[in-house]
Amino acid sequence: MATPPPHAVVVPYPGSGNINPALQLSKLLRRHGVFVTFVITEHNLRRVRDAAAADEGSGAAVSGGGREGFRIETIPDGMLDADRDAQDYDTGLSKATAHHGAAPLRELAARLRGGGGGVPPVTCVLPTSLMSFALEVARELGVPSMVLWGSSAAALMGHMRLRELKERGYLPLKDVSCLTNGHLEKTIIDWIPGMPPISLGDVSSFVRTTDPDDFGLWFNITEANNCTNAGALIINTFEALEPDVLAALRAEYPRIYTVGPLGTMLRRGLSDDDLTDLSLWKQDTECLTWLDAQEPGSVVYANFGSLTVLTAAQLAEFAWGLAATRRPFLLVVRDDLVTGGNGGVAALPPDFLSETAEQCCVATWCPQERVLRHAAVGCFVTHCGWNSACEGLAAGVPMVCWPVFADQFTICKYACEVWGVGIRLDEAVRREQVAAHVGEAMESEEIGRSAARWKAEAEAAACRGGSSRENLLSLVRALGVSSIDDFEA
Repeated sequence: MATPPPHAVVVPYPGSGNINPALQLSKLLRRHGVFVTFVITEHNLRRVRDAAAADEGSGAAVSGGGREGFRIETIPDGMLDADRDAQDYDTGLSKATAHHGAAPLRELAARLRGGGGGVPPVTCVLPTSLMSFALEVARELGVPSMVLWGSSAAALMGHMRLRELKERGYLPLKDVSCLTNGHLEKTIIDWIPGMPPISLGDVSSFVRTTDPDDFGLWFNITEANNCTNAGALIINTFEALEPDVLAALRAEYPRIYTVGPLGTMLRRGLSDDDLTDLSLWKQDTECLTWLDAQEPGSVVYANFGSLTVLTAAQLAEFAWGLAATRRPFLLVVRDDLVTGGNGGVAALPPDFLSETAEQCCVATWCPQERVLRHAAVGCFVTHCGWNSACEGLAAGVPMVCWPVFADQFTICKYACEVWGVGIRLDEAVRREQVAAHVGEAMESEEIGRSAARWKAEAEAAACRGGSSRENLLSLVRALGVSSIDDFEA
């Protein structure tokens, strides 16, 4: 009788920033013989189905059954529908997930535990960061656990030190004047292991509080440190990119697998076109046709990710700043990008589209990795979310950085000061600076060389014998796969 394959229950935090890398990792695990149950929320499954239905001719299959070796299951996220449009949606989602996620996951895990019906017994629970309640469920099941940290190693180390910042009196801030008087920029933290000196404000957005009981600060302290309760930690990075901080992390927590960039790892293997994609928005692929008509390296691509919210005035500054570059540009304007106003392209300034018709392409969402790898793209205006930054690094595209939330400040510091691939915008967006920084990023030979270097390093990590590929194979062995085919495109 054949031995059943290992079965990992993958539980991402219900936001695109965690769903996307968790799905990429799941594809890699499935490719190497691990059966995957991918757990998303009922609300997000509805969004995925709506997005797939909106894509004419989409072949994406979204169902509870999934494909061979891969299945989708759902749990509720604990939120009331009336709260989904709240201004502080992310905090509300974090609270709901933390308080209400364990019970339905426990019920699901109990149902899957013994296998049956073509599903092998559960052998590992693998949540992303911000879902540490899943580790307790794993303990109750008596199976190993691993955590996928959805950001950089430096961001993890910084968030792990939020507790110490609080103990040393840096947090909470003394009063609101610290937010605007230069305190965040001038206060330098030079004792975080493996990291260069960093300003207090660049450790995380969650330092920006005067409340000792601030939920965001508490939640991120708790979740970052709870990662160490798992049997192993998986990070979407590669060894050459963050050697010092990875060494410092391993001194405290030795079982770390660096398997990134996950997108590059997937590209180098066999096609997974038949496996479900889980985009929460309709993908606009017409922008790829527009890119095909542009000169190599000429296009500025601007996208602020899945969570960032702008005011109408900020969007106007970005839009007119891009126009002032006199370069072709692709601007992504999500339907919910702008607060309290029109959605999508209707949020742009009056007459903007007519005045820039020959220069710009506007999309509500797009296949970002394909865009960044397109030969026409020469600059990335980004919020510095880790998926975006990692994809930009892997594509060798210079960046103009505007961090807003959570770990984006640390990632921005590294992109601009450590990896040498970016230029940082001021918090107050000004069209003149947007245009100037885009020009500098695209014309700087030094930034261009750095971007090309990291693209080559990312490819080397993903190649046969590279650090990320070897770590992935070690991870698969740790999950219980004994015979491994090391696929290579």
